[in-house]
Amino acid sequence: MLNIFRRPDYQSEATQFLNQLKKDHPDLSAQQRAGRELLWDKQVDRQAWSEFEAARVAQKPYVYQSGQ
Repeated sequence: MLNIFRRPDYQSEATQFLNQLKKDHPDLSAQQRAGRELLWDKQVDRQAWSEFEAARVAQKPYVYQSGQ
């Protein structure tokens, strides 16, 4: 079956830029993984988290209203 919308040789400018960037900086993927591990991939202490949630003080419905 022939797909009339197929354009096998077309690459957008964004795709070309990313491919060139990856070719120029082969260590980029490793740097991205290291950054993700630094910010997101953390071990969670579930006991401490549950204690933190239990100690939370309820907030008043409208925080900007003065207590007059």
